[in-house]
Amino acid sequence: MTPLFISVLLAAMCLGMNTTKDNVLQAKGEETAAAGGTVTLDCLYNSSFPSGNYLFWYKQDGNNSPKFILSRLSGDDGNTAAEFKERFSSTLDSSIRSAPLKIQKLQLSDSAVYYCALQPTVTGNTKTLYKNLWSKDNRILHNIH
Repeated sequence: MTPLFISVLLAAMCLGMNTTKDNVLQAKGEETAAAGGTVTLDCLYNSSFPSGNYLFWYKQDGNNSPKFILSRLSGDDGNTAAEFKERFSSTLDSSIRSAPLKIQKLQLSDSAVYYCALQPTVTGNTKTLYKNLWSKDNRILHNIH
């Protein structure tokens, strides 16, 4: 079997809070697994909010824009894009601040950079903020410079 090289890059999206306390952490930068196998990509996070944290996973291959995979609010609650529902899963465990991404039945096309992003629930008027961050269909996160 051909080994797959799956790169993991974790990016923090910390909206409206103290970024010194809010971040995502990665244990490893790369994972290698065989086609047909299973891999779990770690995503640990720190947040000044005890609950109401949203964790997002994205996949970026080649020079393409990142694709939304899934989001989790707590446990298995959240959304998963249709093309990823069969083989990609995640469970948010707020007690250990973790939301690992599990990819099953690995395929060569799974070789990519994977992003884990933290977005806590914020209060107040966030309409402008979300307008600037998300595409019209709320599936693509725009680059912020």
